[in-house]
Amino acid sequence: MKPVWLNKKIDLKSCSRVKETLRDLGLNTVCEQAMCPNIGECFERNEATFLILGRNCTRMCSFCNIEKKMPVAPDPGEPARVASAVVRFGLKHVVITSVTRDDLADGGAEMFAQTVLSIKNKSPQSAIEVLIPDFKHSLAALKIVIDSGPDIIAHNIETVPSLYPFVRRGADYARSISLLRAIKKMSSQIKTKSGLMLGLGEKQEEVNLVMEDLRLVKCDFLSLGQYLAPSVKHYPVKEYIAPEAFDYYKKRGRQLGFLHIESSPYVRSSYKAGEYLS
Repeated sequence: MKPVWLNKKIDLKSCSRVKETLRDLGLNTVCEQAMCPNIGECFERNEATFLILGRNCTRMCSFCNIEKKMPVAPDPGEPARVASAVVRFGLKHVVITSVTRDDLADGGAEMFAQTVLSIKNKSPQSAIEVLIPDFKHSLAALKIVIDSGPDIIAHNIETVPSLYPFVRRGADYARSISLLRAIKKMSSQIKTKSGLMLGLGEKQEEVNLVMEDLRLVKCDFLSLGQYLAPSVKHYPVKEYIAPEAFDYYKKRGRQLGFLHIESSPYVRSSYKAGEYLS
């Protein structure tokens, strides 16, 4: 049984107008693919996290609901359609993410860059956040994204190192930390961001150490939320983390020097994304 603090209901009616626009433009969102519990709240505010490079991921993370199938070729018209959606929704803060595309030589970096540039052209007043995969730590791919000039580059750590073999097969904790370090070395002006899911079986001291590692590479922003398994086939929830624990992590993170932290059960990496820069 879920505890009383995890009782958010999704108002499907509030999603209909945004979904209609997304289907009209042939766009995907991580909100829908990952079955985010905040979808009604965000769609009602005309907010969405755009999912580029298709719907099929090349990684086998056991927590994620995104499909693991053979990916299709990138759509060269997708960046312009994302930019059109930004204009239609009147977005002041845009979040762009993707499936992981290990099948592409640049991991999809060029499509990220083209999407950023298209948004800058059509909606220059919008702040742009990209939530990127690790690109197998290709610095050349990372530079492509950085050179396009996003305001925030996010890369989620997701969980503590001891759980990577069970939760993030194909990913590497040290590689992800190194990627965040590399962003700051290439551009000190770009803000960096990461996110953690809690309730996977991690210990408090492990979470604290991850936050310390993130600050050592000058990560600016952090999100912490409760993991909720999309289905019985996914990695199971090991613990429901009490709101008081999220408050503790938020206080600890502020002590470590994060510029902004969102920490509560329903927080996801792009939830209230526009507030990080405010």
